[in-house]
Amino acid sequence: MAKSSKIEEAHRTLFHEGLKVRREVAGDKYVDAALKKFSSDFSRPLQDIVTEVGWGWLWTRPGLTRKQRSLLNLGMLCALNRSTELGVHVRGALRNGLSEVEIREALLQVGGYCGLPAAIEGFRVAEKVIDEYKEEQKSKKIKSKL
Repeated sequence: MAKSSKIEEAHRTLFHEGLKVRREVAGDKYVDAALKKFSSDFSRPLQDIVTEVGWGWLWTRPGLTRKQRSLLNLGMLCALNRSTELGVHVRGALRNGLSEVEIREALLQVGGYCGLPAAIEGFRVAEKVIDEYKEEQKSKKIKSKL
């Protein structure tokens, strides 16, 4: 097998593993929307890198659980004031088993170390996502009883 073929195969493997993890953490609805929205020739390479490197390489590494990775991401994204991505990762944190208390405490920690404005914005984003997530879970329970 030629060197470029091995590299292409490695890229494909990381992408497919990343897509699997990305769907498990962020949910099919979000991933499908992101892939559709950013499917132009211009933006598709970024989605490939996000999926391959972020989700396929970083999120599949040993040493941290998904719950631990989610907690770290919440702190970093909140501190960096990346509200859109913070929302995605609050949802992922809930899907990965973080409680509302753990999410709240992570954002309070950001306030102490990075500033209260960062924590305030983080709370705005997180509370909205948590409320939406709770509603979705209620709807799923109702539908499953029917």
